[in-house]
Amino acid sequence: MLKKLFGKKEEAPKTVNAVAPLTGNVKSLEEVPDPVFSQKMMGDGIAIDPTIGKVVSPVDGEIMQLFPTKHAVGIKAKNGAEILIHIGLETVSMNGEGFEAHISEGSKVSIGDPLITYDLELVKEKAKSTITPIIITNGDDMGDLVKKDVTSVTAGQEEVLEISSK
Repeated sequence: MLKKLFGKKEEAPKTVNAVAPLTGNVKSLEEVPDPVFSQKMMGDGIAIDPTIGKVVSPVDGEIMQLFPTKHAVGIKAKNGAEILIHIGLETVSMNGEGFEAHISEGSKVSIGDPLITYDLELVKEKAKSTITPIIITNGDDMGDLVKKDVTSVTAGQEEVLEISSK
């Protein structure tokens, strides 16, 4: 009876297409100079070597986690996929210097919404690498992960991943 009153609950999509969260060159995770990412210990995905210090939402969803140092953000897509965007390598040691968040935990986001801006030159100077892994951290709970065949991407434009739920 309540369903009739309040309408049908919106059904979660089975497949979500994630767009590039950064502008730059797409790399395989195996090319990331950090074994945690290159050996897929946290999950599968791709990496982007950025040319601009701006991260946008790759999917419609909700911010699950914003690290206090603003170097990484976790997003839950509408199909349940949990996406971690980790800006650069060993950037946690920068303690947030040069990073600015435009969202907070619990924020609802749409594709292309600005998440974090950062000083790319400062990251080049202070971190091990600017390469940014984009990881599906709950891949075991998801279905197929298709990596699109793209090399150069613009934030919020090209699709880079197709993530299906089981």
